Amino acid sequence: MKAFKLFSLFVAGALSVTAVKAQTTDEIVNKHIDAIGGAANWKKITSMVQTGSMTVQGANLDVVNTTLHMKGSRQDIVAMGMTNYQIMTPTAGWKFFPVQGQQAPEPITEEEVKEGQESLDLQGNFIDYKAKGHTIEALGKEDVDGTESFKLKLTTKSGKATTYFLDAKTYLLIKSTTVVKANGQEAELSTTYTNYQKLPEGILVPMSMAIPFAPGMNLDFSIAKVEINKPVDEAIFKPSK
Repeated sequence: MKAFKLFSLFVAGALSVTAVKAQTTDEIVNKHIDAIGGAANWKKITSMVQTGSMTVQGANLDVVNTTLHMKGSRQDIVAMGMTNYQIMTPTAGWKFFPVQGQQAPEPITEEEVKEGQESLDLQGNFIDYKAKGHTIEALGKEDVDGTESFKLKLTTKSGKATTYFLDAKTYLLIKSTTVVKANGQEAELSTTYTNYQKLPEGILVPMSMAIPFAPGMNLDFSIAKVEINKPVDEAIFKPSK
C-alpha cells in the first residue's frame, strides 16, 4: 500500500512537471505571437508581396517574394538582366534560373516540395501550431551574439525540425536553424532576422534577413516594401519562360 502511494505521488509529480513545462512553452509561444501583432491580425492576412534587394558577392539583385496563403509562393530574382524564379505550391514546385544556363523551367524534387511547404503559411508555424499538427519543445535559453534567447525546437507535421531563437526581452525571432539535405548530405543552415517594423495591418515583420545560400554562406535580403492582401493572380504559380 505504501509502495502504491509512493508510486502515485511519483506519477502525480511527473505529470505536474510535464504540465508546467508545457505551460511554459506555450507561454513563450503566446508572448511571441503577441509581440508580432497577435494571432487575430495575422489570420486576416491572405497575401503578402515583399519587394527588396539581395546582396550576392557584392552584387545587388532585385527580388520580389509573392505568397498567397496556403496556395502558392513565388520568388522572382533579376540578375544580369535576366529574370529567374522559384515557385512552390502545395503539390509541386519549379525553378528557372537562366542566369545559370537553364533553358526551361525544371520541377523540383518531392523532398524539396515537402520541405518548402511552410513557406506557404503566412501565419507562420507558431500560430495554432497544435491544430496544424506541429510540436514544440522548449530547450532553455542560449546566447545568440550577445542576446539572451529562448530556444525552441519546432517539428512540423511532416517531420521537418527547425530550432528558433526568440529574444528573451522582446520575444521577437532573431534566428532560426534547420538541417537540410542536399546531394545525399545534411547541412545546418541558419537565418537571422533584424530591423522589425510594424505595418498598418498591426503585424511586425523583419525587414532585413540573412538567408542561407549554402553552408557557411548567407545572402543579405533587405525589404523595401511589404504589401498586404494585394490581389494575386494564381497563374503566377505555374511555370513559364
